[in-house]
Amino acid sequence: MKKFITTIKNIFSIEELRGRIITTMLLLVIFRLGSYIVLPGLDTKQLAGGVSGGFFDMLNTFLGGAFSRASIFALGIMPYISASIVIQLLTVAVPYFQRMQKEGESGRKKINQITRVLTILITFVQASAYIAGTIPPEAIMIDRSFFIISSMIILTSGTIFCMWLGEKITDKGIGNGISMLIMIGIVSRFPGALIAEAVSRGSSLLLLFLLELIALFFVVMGVILLTQAVRKVPVQYAKQVAGAKNAPSKKPVVGQRSYLPLKINSAGVMPIIFAQSLMFIPSLVASAFQDTNDTANYIATTFADFTSWQYNLSFAILIILFTFFYTAITVNPKQIAEDMKRNGGFVPGVKPGEPTAEYIDNIVDRITFPAALFIAIVAIMPAFASMAGVSQEFSQFYGGTSLLIMVGVILDTLQQIESYLLMKHYEGLMQTGSVKGRQNVVVA
Repeated sequence: MKKFITTIKNIFSIEELRGRIITTMLLLVIFRLGSYIVLPGLDTKQLAGGVSGGFFDMLNTFLGGAFSRASIFALGIMPYISASIVIQLLTVAVPYFQRMQKEGESGRKKINQITRVLTILITFVQASAYIAGTIPPEAIMIDRSFFIISSMIILTSGTIFCMWLGEKITDKGIGNGISMLIMIGIVSRFPGALIAEAVSRGSSLLLLFLLELIALFFVVMGVILLTQAVRKVPVQYAKQVAGAKNAPSKKPVVGQRSYLPLKINSAGVMPIIFAQSLMFIPSLVASAFQDTNDTANYIATTFADFTSWQYNLSFAILIILFTFFYTAITVNPKQIAEDMKRNGGFVPGVKPGEPTAEYIDNIVDRITFPAALFIAIVAIMPAFASMAGVSQEFSQFYGGTSLLIMVGVILDTLQQIESYLLMKHYEGLMQTGSVKGRQNVVVA
């Protein structure tokens, strides 16, 4: 405990780090306050129970309840994430975007500008769908046409403001701003879910509640292992000999050995997000025919229940498929092999160039399959927790996208804080002076 208090003192003794932390906290407070400002012209009493369903519940969790409150931040940063995913896919498939990506800083600025414009267009579409699909007509207290137009403008402005907040956190604060906004929305719902679960258990079932917390601890530890796990591929670099002073030496030239860290989970949370966005389609389509068709009624009922085995089996299969897909578009073995060859590096026992690319590709395939299985298990863990008697709101923290995002953002933020401590010659957050899982170059 004494070491922890000393570390906190060291963190706030660094002026730049202290300023970044305070800036981050202030911007996050602004984001949270905005999530409670309701769209003008609405009767909040008529909004209760306005949104429900797996996909809507996921959005509401990411946005800290702003989605269900019809807040000015009801769409939050999600349109920007959708636009970023579209642009990322275009950089793989469209040569024009590939050329921009290779242009360096100027290319990245162009891509960011296109992403912002696409975000505005997506926000307008999602804003109209949000108003039409989630806000009941009886909740609108003003002229409906005026309300729709004004709300679309306000929701779009709210998303642009959230995007600005995320960029400011990244530039002036600590951590990745966009991820931080999503994480704070998820974390904001955790205390209420925890208290509600404790109250529902009562003193007579206190032991059961403690067992739930222990199970949650081990689930979090497993997700941390998945997030930080890497497969280290040894890479040998020829030692650079400069000048003539080394020429008379008869000693053999010793190469420098380092490691190429290939993350076990290169896809991150994207497979779960993609799969989750598709899982509401069967029940949505079937609900249109359930009054006249028994099969459609069965599909609508089954896929509306996130604890059914049909839902979870389909969800797990989609996650596995999307894990391989997203890993394939984010990890480019040929590019890695070309960069290694250009820098004079090679994998011991493997020829540079195409053989190295095939070697790395085989490793990526072997580590992706267990990662995909683990991600699928993590994604369906909330269903098992709910079936075990945990409340639906608290069970969301036993896995799924929420837990993966929280763990990833917190670890990334801790690593950034630790880098400041080490630069100022303070002891790091861990006994070893480095957060577990950080990649250190090993020189032979």
